[in-house]
Amino acid sequence: MDSEELSLKPWDNFLFTKIFRTFRMAVQPGKLTIAFSAITLICAAGWVMDFTNTVVVLKDTQGNVVSTELQIYLTNPDMLQPYIESYKEKGARIGVFSTVWHFAAQRFHGTLNSLFAFNLPDVAVNIADYFKALGWAMKYHPFYSIIFFVIKLAVIALAGGSICRIAALQSARGEKPGLSEAIRFGTKKFKSFFTAPLVPLAICTCMGLLIFLLGLIANIPRVGELIMAIFMFLALLTGALVTIVLIGTIAGFNLMFPAIAYDGSDCFDAVSRSFNYVYSRPWRMAFYTATAALYGAICYTFVRFFAFLLLWVTRWSLQLGIFTENGSRVNKLDAIWPQPSFMNLPGPAPLPTANWTEDIAAFLVSLCVLIVTGLVVSFVISFYFSANTIIYAALRNRVDDTPLQDVYRHPEQPKDTKIDTPDNDKTDPAENKKPKSKKRQSKKIPKIPEDKAPSEQ
Repeated sequence: MDSEELSLKPWDNFLFTKIFRTFRMAVQPGKLTIAFSAITLICAAGWVMDFTNTVVVLKDTQGNVVSTELQIYLTNPDMLQPYIESYKEKGARIGVFSTVWHFAAQRFHGTLNSLFAFNLPDVAVNIADYFKALGWAMKYHPFYSIIFFVIKLAVIALAGGSICRIAALQSARGEKPGLSEAIRFGTKKFKSFFTAPLVPLAICTCMGLLIFLLGLIANIPRVGELIMAIFMFLALLTGALVTIVLIGTIAGFNLMFPAIAYDGSDCFDAVSRSFNYVYSRPWRMAFYTATAALYGAICYTFVRFFAFLLLWVTRWSLQLGIFTENGSRVNKLDAIWPQPSFMNLPGPAPLPTANWTEDIAAFLVSLCVLIVTGLVVSFVISFYFSANTIIYAALRNRVDDTPLQDVYRHPEQPKDTKIDTPDNDKTDPAENKKPKSKKRQSKKIPKIPEDKAPSEQ
């Protein structure tokens, strides 16, 4: 036994190996349930808000989207306004969420393909395009973007915090907390989870306003430019602080939720810890992140292949039994359920159905396929938060020399409070009743005087 422990100690010193436990942690039903619920709420909010249909698109005769505002913005931003003016009357319209969702899915798969090919420049291009898409949404659809951002952040704060809490207890002590326990922790710490990403943005905004005010002062004739030149050093210093905060926010955002889940921190402590670990061990942080990204890409490919194989086997088995055609001269199964592919699990656009029963059947089948696809996306979310929780514990161990088993616990209740437990119900009342019964007996039995004893006899 001792030899086995000694043989494992050198391997345990390499903390990055703990990242390879993430797959088993990510497929835990409780985490997948939380992640799936979060995706459902976010997509429902986006679907409801997309009724505004504010994005101008151009479609062909078959109804397929040829170009969108986002595509024009990425290829040639100067042509976006003429494009909107030209097609806002005769073109079609779709929602912002639908546009960004499909674009993000394409860039996500492009990033995975580039990562497997070790084409790091292409990975950077796909990630940059995603942030450009967010910039487009914020610039041309600001009110929609702000409202949706608040809703998404609230959902992610609760779901991500709950998943990080499960991962922290599971990684630190091997415990498997229940779904309700994790959600209670996420609800209790919701304010910290929600405000932690906003604190660095607020700091950058306040410091940026100082530079903005100095620029406004520069508009004063003759005196303004001199004032700007005098305080230019302070402007550069403020810009340096903004840069430091931005780098810390981008690199340390992944550690904010795990800091709250592991240490029970508030939003300011979570930001401070994430910045400290990033700037104290930048190369170790980059190595852990790269390892988790590569391992996550492999695990995601496996999970997606499993989902594709599940759908393909099910459809192929159904195809053996369905041989009739509908009124449109199309095989019934092809009209109800298009052929899925590895890159497109729901399959292509459905073929025309013949009657209302096929419409209902196609809707129910597409709903089932959508649930399978949602579980694949739920795995990505669960893996992301679980992996970053492990990375946070490893960095905390290296920087602060904190044991991996050290995790925040709920504070114990005071001794004078009553806790309703079976043990207390059995022991406490019995212990309290015995001395009271003796006191009552001593009070009820009077002491007989000696002079009355012979007469009573």
